[in-house]
Amino acid sequence: MNFDPAEPAALARFVRRHGRGVVATVSPSGAPEAALVGIAALDDGTLIFDSHADARKVRNLADDGRVAVVVGTDGDVSAQIEGVAAITAGEDRERYGTAYNAQFPGSRALDPHFAVIAIRPVWVRVYDASAREADIAEASW
Repeated sequence: MNFDPAEPAALARFVRRHGRGVVATVSPSGAPEAALVGIAALDDGTLIFDSHADARKVRNLADDGRVAVVVGTDGDVSAQIEGVAAITAGEDRERYGTAYNAQFPGSRALDPHFAVIAIRPVWVRVYDASAREADIAEASW
């Protein structure tokens, strides 16, 4: 197994190594909508991404914070994460935006026209296809 899905710091290291993933949100009609985004991670497993404030994923999250993320689409190991996303504001926006900028120097996370989204994972699944028989592990947080 590439990493233990029950370990927040291990998830954070995996996400940092990949740096991007697909984020799926729920539209007002209930349809799934997905986008490839840059994703930063804190040692506690919190995932962070930024987006233009007018993007449909931001509008979707304002109405429904449920989110699914896939990281590791370019190799044998991937992580599927389900969680609750929040559009940050005030001191939280500054803290998460600064953390995002530390991992993605030059980003526009703290630009006034951008939103900073923090995801708290509630379920993580690691799929490792590097062996003949895939190794799969999952954990609820």
